[in-house]
Amino acid sequence: MKAIFLESALLLLVYASVWFVLSVLKKRNDIADIAWGVGYVLICLYHLATKPAHPVVVVCYALILFWGVRLSLFIYLRNSNKPEDFRYAQWRKEWGSSFYLRSFLQVYLLQAFFLFVIISPVLFAASFSQSEWSVYSTVGVLVWVVGFYWQSVGDHQLRQFIQTRKSKEDVLQTGLWKYTRHPNYFGEVTMWWGIYLIIFPLSGSLFFIVGPVTITLLIRYVSGVPMLERRYRDNEAYKVYKTNVPALFPRFRR
Repeated sequence: MKAIFLESALLLLVYASVWFVLSVLKKRNDIADIAWGVGYVLICLYHLATKPAHPVVVVCYALILFWGVRLSLFIYLRNSNKPEDFRYAQWRKEWGSSFYLRSFLQVYLLQAFFLFVIISPVLFAASFSQSEWSVYSTVGVLVWVVGFYWQSVGDHQLRQFIQTRKSKEDVLQTGLWKYTRHPNYFGEVTMWWGIYLIIFPLSGSLFFIVGPVTITLLIRYVSGVPMLERRYRDNEAYKVYKTNVPALFPRFRR
């Protein structure tokens, strides 16, 4: 098991370094958002190509590949021909002369660390030579499907809204966005809990609940909801929206 984790850590270190170099050449750090999904794809493909795989881990690989490719392609198309994302642009101003060092450490290396932690349940599953499919695994796939629906549909609804809105001050409050302020983030969290349920029957899996817990806390309290909503702190319509709609977990009302 140690070998799988060590190989993955080294691979992610190289991966983060390559994307950092690309960010310097392209002069935009928001390519890190594209690297997020691709990193999971890389880890899954590497282990699928180099190690025997049992049904449980193959399903995890397949779901992560599908999610990672869709997400990274969506972000690439969204950011094409646009200025650097405001969050990264702000850091570019704030970090001054230490910008490159902090970019490598706080954007790319830190992202690789969290990626490693979040995918750890799958790495754990990959360390087993065999496994049996269980009811937990089936439930996990269904949970993942629910999460994928919320993320992909939420992204689609947001993209349509941005293309048709009359003002940048307008706030999307229809579709999935009337149940949660961030249906796409809720979808991502849900998918990782689904992945964890798939591998849950494996002996020793309880420790690796750290994976879905980490992505949940990151999105809700660190790099997801808080950072994005700073952009709307002076938007009066968004202030009203916040009082009526929860940040992450949906609330269904009649």
